[in-house]
Amino acid sequence: MKIGVLGAGAFGTALAVALAREGREVGLWARDRDQAARLQTERRNERRLPGVDLPETVSVSAEIASVSQAESLLLAVPMQQMAGLLIQHRAALDGRALIGCAKGIDLASGRGPTQIIGEACPNAMPAILTGPSFAADIARGLPTALTLACGDDARGAELQGALSTPVLRLYRTSDTVGAELGGALKNVVAIAAGVVMGAGLGDSARAALMTRGFAEMNRLALALGARADTLSGLSGFGDLVLTCTSTQSRNFRFGHALGKGEAFDPSTTVEGAATAKAVSVLAEKRGIDMPIANMVGALVDRKITVAEAVSALLSRPLRKE
Repeated sequence: MKIGVLGAGAFGTALAVALAREGREVGLWARDRDQAARLQTERRNERRLPGVDLPETVSVSAEIASVSQAESLLLAVPMQQMAGLLIQHRAALDGRALIGCAKGIDLASGRGPTQIIGEACPNAMPAILTGPSFAADIARGLPTALTLACGDDARGAELQGALSTPVLRLYRTSDTVGAELGGALKNVVAIAAGVVMGAGLGDSARAALMTRGFAEMNRLALALGARADTLSGLSGFGDLVLTCTSTQSRNFRFGHALGKGEAFDPSTTVEGAATAKAVSVLAEKRGIDMPIANMVGALVDRKITVAEAVSALLSRPLRKE
């Protein structure tokens, strides 16, 4: 089976490497022509994934038509760019199995990856690949377990077999809503965890923040139709633990910089920043209490200071757990 990967960032490149190592023929699409030419010639993505060689079975191109003929396409592009990409290239992409790999909520529409895919390409089979993973670990061949969510369980089983490797283990669910929201909401909590550590509030505070953040994730996700067991699995709790405790997480590092009052590289994609604002809108419409998400959104927009955010959270009324 030929597999296409749209997006030659760290995660897209890592998936291409992992799948090609196991004998798959992989087409990797890079938006930038110069980057595509370098990757095809040098066989390395030194900027995003240094020290990792592309297997010979990975072909790189800036022409989406050369990749879109694959049976399955992994959309490894930032959440806020996914809708535009799908609309621009819907003629080439519609009718395929399209697996979103972004973890976020579209700020303009308030929708997740599978909804965006379904609206832009109504004849496609939408799915999402998410869970606790860092690109560097996947590219190095370290054991990683992810969630593959597809509303059509039979097609999901086919994709699970096609995309799993001996060290990249995929668990299947039909709960696309839960898988999407788990991956999106944990990024918001990871920013908050980074703020806690950057501000020097300590590990105990981080543990409390993660626990209350997980409660927030469940409140919103269940209200939007997710299943509780999905949020307790890899795409929710598992990913939350990873991104709140490792400096490999871009969301955690962004929050850490906020907590310390330091600048952060604006070229680095931080999915949780836009998602925090989208979540606040969704929660307000439904009357759902999301104090951590609201504070992260306000911090991202520079509407409050870290000290004000901490004070507001700590001064909330005491309540039952």
